[in-house]
Amino acid sequence: MYNYKQWIRAAALGLLLSCGTGAIFGCSSGIPLVSEVKETEGYTDPQTMLIVATERNRYRKIYTDQIWQVQVRDDGTTFQTYLAEEIQNFLRELKTTNLLADEQNLTLTAQEKEQLHQLAATFYQSLTEGDLQNIGASEDDVYTMYEAYHRANRLVDELTKDVNLEISDSEARVIVVQEIRVSDAARAQEAYQQVTAEGADFAAIARAVSEDSTIEKSVGRSERPKTYEEPVFALAIGEISPVVEENGTWYIVKCINDYDEEATLERKQKLALQRKNQAFRQIYNEFAAEHPVKIRGSIWDDLSFSDGAESTTTDFFELYQEAMNS
Repeated sequence: MYNYKQWIRAAALGLLLSCGTGAIFGCSSGIPLVSEVKETEGYTDPQTMLIVATERNRYRKIYTDQIWQVQVRDDGTTFQTYLAEEIQNFLRELKTTNLLADEQNLTLTAQEKEQLHQLAATFYQSLTEGDLQNIGASEDDVYTMYEAYHRANRLVDELTKDVNLEISDSEARVIVVQEIRVSDAARAQEAYQQVTAEGADFAAIARAVSEDSTIEKSVGRSERPKTYEEPVFALAIGEISPVVEENGTWYIVKCINDYDEEATLERKQKLALQRKNQAFRQIYNEFAAEHPVKIRGSIWDDLSFSDGAESTTTDFFELYQEAMNS
């Protein structure tokens, strides 16, 4: 099962829980303000509060309430404002994707609906009195949001099922290096003479002369310019590169591991997800431009993440992953 929440995070960078949290949710800037296009309403306040509460409580649990007034943008935007914007974007993306699912005549099986009803019951029964008072949602509201989330997952899978997600080892390859970085060509040549001397300790010299305190690094294919990548990826374990110049900075690199298997596998999965995201986003953006969604509701007028201290639920999405992806 495709993880729609991961798609949201990824699409938003570049969507809660992947514009914002890098940008966590997708941007709506592509939606035109055309009066002839009828806007679709988003979700009810209680349905919205299910997402607000689980995300608010998740961040509060990690960072405490001090996080809300931390400035995250140069214009003075606080994390509270930022997170509210991202939740709105998430809900907009979710509704739009479900409208697209309607157009594609995507329906859930009786078994899926039963699983979702059981999941909704499990989550609802886990809510404390404080949660119920703060969120104000019914079990039907929980089911509605789980159904929407699941249909979004299903739609992404369906519309990208023919996308080639094969990523070669070479394309995803990650190596581990020790690196010296300096901003002076003469200093780079001097350091090169030092590290290539017989018995030289590359790491010790790097710690002494490099202008970057992080000496050991993982480098993925195509993450650095070709002037750096070509000589460095040609190194075998233990070999040292010649001095490499990149945009006025000079590097000397020693290969520690010319194929990090675990990191390469992880990067393969990341690249496959990016490819899937791109394929889905092409379809989604065109549809979203013609089907704008308006996120309204009184809660946005006076929403404060400092409130709701009696609410503790954090596992709305985690329970879904456990129930539907097992």
